[in-house]
Amino acid sequence: MEARGDDARPPRAEAGAARRLRDLGSPTGRVPRRRRGPARVSTARAELIADAGAAAASDEFFRSRPFLEAEGVTHSLRIESDEGGLIGPLIVREIPGTDARDATSPYGYPGLVGSLPILDPAAIDWSGTGLVSAFIRHALGPSPLANPTDRNLVQIADPALPPKSRPSDRRQVRRNLEAGYELEIVPGAAVTPEQRAGFLGVYEQTMRRTAAAEHYFFGADYFARILQAPQTWLVLATAPGGSLAAASIATVSDGYLHYYLSGSADSHLRDSPMKNVVARLLEYSSELGLPLNLGGGIAPGDALEEFKRGFANRQLTWLTSELVCDAETYEQLSRGRDAGAYFPAYRA
Repeated sequence: MEARGDDARPPRAEAGAARRLRDLGSPTGRVPRRRRGPARVSTARAELIADAGAAAASDEFFRSRPFLEAEGVTHSLRIESDEGGLIGPLIVREIPGTDARDATSPYGYPGLVGSLPILDPAAIDWSGTGLVSAFIRHALGPSPLANPTDRNLVQIADPALPPKSRPSDRRQVRRNLEAGYELEIVPGAAVTPEQRAGFLGVYEQTMRRTAAAEHYFFGADYFARILQAPQTWLVLATAPGGSLAAASIATVSDGYLHYYLSGSADSHLRDSPMKNVVARLLEYSSELGLPLNLGGGIAPGDALEEFKRGFANRQLTWLTSELVCDAETYEQLSRGRDAGAYFPAYRA
């Protein structure tokens, strides 16, 4: 899981931050680090298409129609030049107190996909979008836009590399199996209403346990929608006696198996059943021949990151882009605000 949000807080928030932030945006101790690299000067032009993301949709989970619908995507962003094009989904929003608009990618790793060489955002004509700013979450890997921000470290378990796990985690997984825990991987389209309800229950228990904000509590319809996307699974850990102890939604997108949303039942925390879920996902990623993206923590070295690090054998930097599309309006709206590294500053 990653920090979730409509705007861009500085990466890797301090340890006291709310768990699994849906609305990014609070100051932290350091400014995002931008990657500098060569970018081709282009006459690229950007436009918004009011199509609920249809032009950007694909079978990749983070651009799939069910996911885009569940996230409330409103538009596709298209960037074109003589050399090719990029496209990705966006959620366009009104800026309170104005008649202006800005935009953000949906959650996760939707990115911009296409055939263009690396572009300098400053060389793109954004006037056709009518946006003041846009926050872009890139897919894992290189950014198609120059000078992206190092947003977070994600933990990767790659079956092409020697596996890694802590002896204590292996012992706990083995004890649970010997005690009668059972694991099941159910394809998304085959998940029953009862299984979805069970997942919702353990997920909400986890959100309450971590004092998550209200916007982290999704309705049953959200989970029903995203599990209709291609290559999604619900991984269930059932305790002796049949009660659901832990569960996770896993997805395939852009060459990775993603450990997406998960939760553990309060009544089974002592057994750490999520370790069994992750262990099963490690096996499944090997069967698929795909690296498993475990995501990152909320703050460097926090308990969530340490848990994931115990199963990972490499790390990857996740990149984002904070785009100012209308510099004059952005400056006017941001004037007088002490935003720190929050983006966009006028929403701080």
